[in-house]
Amino acid sequence: MQTNEVKSGAASILKAKLKDYQQLMKFTLSFTVVFSSVVSYLMVPDTTFDILSVLLLFAGGMLVTGAANAINQIVEKDTDAKMKRTASRPVASGRMHIDEAATFSVLAAVFGIFIIGLWFNWVAAGIAAFSLFLYGFIYTPLKKIHSISVLVGAIPGALPCLIGWAAGDPLLGAGGWILFALQFFWQFPHFWAIAWVAHEDYSSAGFKLLPDVGGPTKYAAVQAILYSVLLIPIGVMPYIFGMSGMVSLVIVAIANLAMFWQCVRLFREMNVKAARRVMFGSYFYLPIVLLSLLADKL
Repeated sequence: MQTNEVKSGAASILKAKLKDYQQLMKFTLSFTVVFSSVVSYLMVPDTTFDILSVLLLFAGGMLVTGAANAINQIVEKDTDAKMKRTASRPVASGRMHIDEAATFSVLAAVFGIFIIGLWFNWVAAGIAAFSLFLYGFIYTPLKKIHSISVLVGAIPGALPCLIGWAAGDPLLGAGGWILFALQFFWQFPHFWAIAWVAHEDYSSAGFKLLPDVGGPTKYAAVQAILYSVLLIPIGVMPYIFGMSGMVSLVIVAIANLAMFWQCVRLFREMNVKAARRVMFGSYFYLPIVLLSLLADKL
C-alpha cells in the first residue's frame, strides 16, 4: 500500500513538472510557430514530404521557440505575476526557480539550433538563433518602453517561415520572403486585437503594446485596417510567383478580405466584442492560408 502511494505521489510530481515545462515553453504558441515553419519548408520547390525531416524540423523548432518563450518568462517574471492571464506561469508563480528556467532555455536553444544546422543547413540554424535573440533580448524588454515593440516582435514572429524555407532552400528564394511577409503583416491586427481585449491587464503591468498611447482608440483601429489591407496584395504573390494555383489564390483572397472586414468592424464599433472577432478570426487565418497554399502547391 505504501509503495503504491509513493508511486502515485511521484507520478503526480512528474505530471506537475511536465505541465510546468509545457507552460514555460508556451506549447500551444510554439506549436503554431513551428507549424508555419514546417509548411514553409514543404512549400519549397522540389521538396517532398519526408517524415524524418518534418519531425526533426518540428523538434528543432519547438526547442528554439520554447527557449525563446522561457527567456520571455524569466525577463517578465514580475510583470507576469501582476496579470491574471499570466500569474499562474511557473516562474511568475514561484513554482520554478529562474536558474531552472534559464538552464532549460540554454539547453533547448543549443539542441534546437544544432538539430536544424546538422540535419538541414546552417543558414536555417543561423536564422533560428537570430530569431531567438531578437525575441528574447530585444522585443521582450522593449514591450515596456515603446509600442514599436510590436513591429520588432513581428520579425521573429515571421522568421519561422524563413527558417522553414531556408531548411529546403538555403539561398532564400522569393517564396520564403513572400511567406515571411504574409506572417509578418498578419501579426499586427492579430496582436493589436489581443492587446485591445487585454488592455487593462497589459497596461496595469506597464506594457505599451497598442499603437496609440491612449489605448484602444480609433487610431489603433485604423492601424489594424492598414496592415490588413497590405495583406491583400501580398496574398496574390504566391500565385504570381508560381508557388501555388488559382484555388489557393481565391481562398487567400477571401481570408484577407475577411480579416480586412473584421478590422473595419472594429473601427466602426470600437469595443472589446469587435476586437475579439478580429482576434479569433486571426487565429483561423494563418492555418487556412498556409494549408491552402501547401495543398495547391505547383
